[in-house]
Amino acid sequence: MTDSNPSILSVQSSVAFGHVGNSAAVFPLQRLGIEVWPVNTVHFSNHTGYGSWRGPILSAGDVAEVIHGIEERGVFGRCDAVLSGYMGDVTLGEVILDSAERVRRANPAAIYCCDPVMGDVSTGFYVREGLPEFMRDRAVPAAHIATPNQFELEYLSGDRVGDIAGAVAAANKLRATGPRIVLVTSLRHEPQETSGIGMLAVAEEGAWLVRTPLLPIEVSGCGDASAALFLGHYLGRRDPAEALRRTASSIFAILEATAAAGGGEIALIAAQEAIVSPPETFPVVRVA
Repeated sequence: MTDSNPSILSVQSSVAFGHVGNSAAVFPLQRLGIEVWPVNTVHFSNHTGYGSWRGPILSAGDVAEVIHGIEERGVFGRCDAVLSGYMGDVTLGEVILDSAERVRRANPAAIYCCDPVMGDVSTGFYVREGLPEFMRDRAVPAAHIATPNQFELEYLSGDRVGDIAGAVAAANKLRATGPRIVLVTSLRHEPQETSGIGMLAVAEEGAWLVRTPLLPIEVSGCGDASAALFLGHYLGRRDPAEALRRTASSIFAILEATAAAGGGEIALIAAQEAIVSPPETFPVVRVA
């Protein structure tokens, strides 16, 4: 590791078994050669989708103390980005936004990537009361990059998304609140669509779409890994279309490996070569 390698402060949940939150984001970023400073907001035995889990929830004060300790090492000036995912509650969200601001004061070129984890089409909202409004009014406007899924995009923009043009319009409406780039994950043109799934990147320079087959598995952690990979690739090239291409190809390879293993947790380790060198499978199409 040299000083030329980017560094990311990643504030997310963590699990011992499986891959969600930091447990889905840190390894892919490290495989890209990025230095990651993970700050865990919880440390559970496994993700909550299993129905039962064990482990501690860190208080907002504890998380702030860990971040403050990193700051005391004098390294915020070489932090290139802050990445956040599931926040737990508004108090923790305030700690994350304050930390991102302090990083930017030390390094004005640093960017904040907010994965506004709130819910999805199948479950609706699954976060605490007040968090959707905090994401909409505070966290996403403070971000340089926002990575909502389609359900989250519709809430944040206030618009229903029925086609690609609608998705681009909703993403641009969201960009008008603050983020320079919006990455939309898990994009389906129609709710009943089963043949494929899209990933859309919208920036000032334009909008690009990549579509991959929809595999017959349901897993957690893909959104966390997608946000991390997109941020990592964007830091390297500052090219939204290229970051989209590499991210979508890597995520599909990870899901293929997961399906081959029988589902369950995403197969980050088995598919790690696809993180570094994603297969050239899916074209990126400019749509605006």
